[in-house]
Amino acid sequence: MDKYLEETRLLNFRHKSIQQLIREKEWQQLNQYNQIEAIYNFVRDDILFGYNRDDMLRASEILKDGYGQCNTKGILLMTLFRSVDIPCRIHGFTIDKKLQKGAITGWMYQVAPKKVLHSWVEVYFDENWYFLEGFIIDQRYLKQLQNKFTETKRDFCGYGIATKNFENPPIMWQKNHTFIQKEGINQDFGVFDSPDTFFSSYKQQLSPVKKFFYQTIGRKKMNRNVEDIRKGKY
Repeated sequence: MDKYLEETRLLNFRHKSIQQLIREKEWQQLNQYNQIEAIYNFVRDDILFGYNRDDMLRASEILKDGYGQCNTKGILLMTLFRSVDIPCRIHGFTIDKKLQKGAITGWMYQVAPKKVLHSWVEVYFDENWYFLEGFIIDQRYLKQLQNKFTETKRDFCGYGIATKNFENPPIMWQKNHTFIQKEGINQDFGVFDSPDTFFSSYKQQLSPVKKFFYQTIGRKKMNRNVEDIRKGKY
């Protein structure tokens, strides 16, 4: 299990901001089940769904941003788990871009690659690996979408969500797998010890020009759109 507890460049759990958060939340005082639940809930709801400038950000940078998507929120989740000696790893995929339609609009959606790099976190607890993906979408954002699409109870794809149970998606940690985008997966890259290893092999399929416009203009527009949805401005 040692390799699933290591600090890496991206999983920088010794950074002062990470250590301060752990002290403030008193996660070290909890048993392991409650540590997983508390850390998972923090990353799901206190770190809002949004788009960072890059996937390969250190956990301390993601914490400072206060928002993230599957890959960046996953980095922070893994960092916090390892900071309290909970083994974890990353599982890499791609998802179809149609899952993002609504959260991403206009020209950004048109130029986005058809396959978007995706990942979830796998945590080791009670001699089992649990797949955690339900932390990506914060509950405030999800609730507004449920309010908007009140007639949809089951299959839903869009706005950063792909689930067969839109009314009650499995996003709560209760010693179980959690999912919110799983139904959009179209390619499986397997399991990696750390995000550093995963992202050294796989990257978003954006040309330098598209990446520049995403980082400087596109993601800011996307984040404004996501925040409007969170506030009920459809």
